[in-house]
Amino acid sequence: MKTIIILIFSFFIISNCFAEKDKTVYEKIDLFSEVLSKINNEYVEKVDQSEMMDSAIDGVLQSLDPYSSYMSPEIFENMQTETSGEFGGLGIEVGMEHGVVKVISPIDNSPASRTGIKAGDYIVKINDIQVQGKTLTEAVELMRGPVGSDIEITVRRRGVKKALVFNITREIIKIASVKSKFINDNIGYLRLTAFNENSASQIKKAIDILNKKKNLKGYILDLRNNPGGLLSQAIKISDFFLENGEIVSTKGRKKSENKKFFARKGDLINGKTLIVLINYGSASASEIVAGALKDHKRAILLGENSYGKGSVQSIIPLKNKGAIKLTISKYYLPSGKSISEVGVSPDIIIEESSDAFVINSNTDNQLNFAVKLLNG
Repeated sequence: MKTIIILIFSFFIISNCFAEKDKTVYEKIDLFSEVLSKINNEYVEKVDQSEMMDSAIDGVLQSLDPYSSYMSPEIFENMQTETSGEFGGLGIEVGMEHGVVKVISPIDNSPASRTGIKAGDYIVKINDIQVQGKTLTEAVELMRGPVGSDIEITVRRRGVKKALVFNITREIIKIASVKSKFINDNIGYLRLTAFNENSASQIKKAIDILNKKKNLKGYILDLRNNPGGLLSQAIKISDFFLENGEIVSTKGRKKSENKKFFARKGDLINGKTLIVLINYGSASASEIVAGALKDHKRAILLGENSYGKGSVQSIIPLKNKGAIKLTISKYYLPSGKSISEVGVSPDIIIEESSDAFVINSNTDNQLNFAVKLLNG
């Protein structure tokens, strides 16, 4: 009888706890409704309630982490167009940090990269409009515009006292995710700029061509200024250079998000020396590849510390034809370490040769050092 009484009492305590939580949530919803009403009636200027609600939704998502955000139907449609590989813009991947828009990475040979925008730059003004206080969505909208039109971007950069101002002309951005070539006729060079749906097949095709060359001393995999992309592609590309072992694991709130991914037998470059180039613009999927190869001692990492984005986002469509980008899991390297806000550290630290990231055999300190290393 005592046991039954205790169970009933416990049930009522738990029920009351849930009821209290529900009550608090409903009170907050009522408060939010009251605030919206006050703004609508009392604010100095007439407001667009629809835009205000979009900003509120975006604010909720951005309070979770720098990578979760809301996409209105228009922005979601634009994003789907952009993933086709050709779109108009500046050519930068951006995120939010401490209420400021931060450059994750500029795309190779884009207007942003050519003018000198660097990974880690904080965008403080867009055409004389202060960015701080705006949502990421609002900032991205300010950067959008017709192809051929000019935009002025003001940034703050680590180690530079004065703000830097860049005048950029918007262009059609063409994304070619894989480039390959021979260096000095005896080194295979693979440049990967993004992890899209075709990256793994393009890398494999490039390796097959490079492997036909006799007396190759080794390979260089260049992941600098690669902001990441599809997790599945990062796993496949890591597997190309590994014989076995764990590549990456993901852990989330749902059990279905807790997964481990392993390499299958078959190193496509047959154990040849591999050097991976990374910098502060190497993020997400790039860090999975670099971290897995480093943990398995399969590659020498050379360059600068990577960005430190250790989470996986999913695009979830909404009824209004918009979508939310939501962090659903975090990933961990084979060593069990998370790279969130830490990044992957290189085995050999070589700083970039200039403020602007330019791949050039004559001025590229990191690439030149990798070539010397492979040539002994």
